[in-house]
Amino acid sequence: MSMTPEQALEQAALAGIHCLPVPTPFAVGRINCYLIEDEPLTLIDTGPNSGKSLDELTRMLNERNYSINDLELIVLTHQHIDHIGLVEILVEHSGAEVAAIGVAAKRLAAFDEDAELEDQFAVEVMLHNGIPEDVTVALQGVSRSFRDWGSHAVVTKPLADGEEIALRDRRLETLHRPGHSPSDTLFWDAERKILFCGDHLISNISSNPLISRPLDGSKERTQSLVTYIDSMKKTQAMPAEIVFAGHGEPITDHVALIDSRLASHERRKEKIYGLIAEQPRTGYELAQAIWGNVAVTQAFLTLSEVIGHTDLLENEGRVREVDDGSVVRYEAT
Repeated sequence: MSMTPEQALEQAALAGIHCLPVPTPFAVGRINCYLIEDEPLTLIDTGPNSGKSLDELTRMLNERNYSINDLELIVLTHQHIDHIGLVEILVEHSGAEVAAIGVAAKRLAAFDEDAELEDQFAVEVMLHNGIPEDVTVALQGVSRSFRDWGSHAVVTKPLADGEEIALRDRRLETLHRPGHSPSDTLFWDAERKILFCGDHLISNISSNPLISRPLDGSKERTQSLVTYIDSMKKTQAMPAEIVFAGHGEPITDHVALIDSRLASHERRKEKIYGLIAEQPRTGYELAQAIWGNVAVTQAFLTLSEVIGHTDLLENEGRVREVDDGSVVRYEAT
């Protein structure tokens, strides 16, 4: 019998692990930061760069008799702004070390420049997949306005996949599990069977495997859903009892949750195949056939979702891309 989310939080608290849900201005709601009472005093993820987030984080630390100045190590699970936004301010106050997967360090340090390149990349992908130019312009505006919630993160402890972070009372193994983002990193406490997973798994919503530039800055886009499914299967094989996610409740049945996620990707893949088999369509036309006219802010999310599944179909040899010079259409082989 797996434990309830409440029992998971109680058990973790006994091990000096406390979930601090910090507000965000985003649709996903609060982001879970995790305080680990150990030496060094460790915080996993930070919340977005806003006064409200900082106030709430400060208040929750104060409730445990700490201030932000007491933090000694900040561990980052991935590159998204709701997870890294307060890094600069926290480091300024505390002098804490910052640990993150080493392959993402350069990108994290050059946040603004990187965000600009990521936006340009997204616009190219959207235009290439039939999304109208006015939508891409609007989306770029939204993305730029979000940028202030982020921050430059200077990684002082770059981690290799498989490397351990040694605290006084526990060890956390670094596991690079890209998919939702190229830098997704899990931290595994094998002794307590506790896994910190960022946005790799979320209990009540599926994580969007967003199309993105590879961490090495090369031009080819990542096959994010293909990568993500591979990462989920690795996680499914782990003997975790409690999985602490970046949003929502602790997950106490990750094997079943991953089974349901894999099944839903399988269903969506077949639905998309059915649409392509009827007639060749662009990514945008596929997204509209499934979701209708979505809000501008959702255009890139839904396109990422579609292309993730056409990647699976292409890899199976069932679909191919036909490029007419301006847009790509998918057709059944």
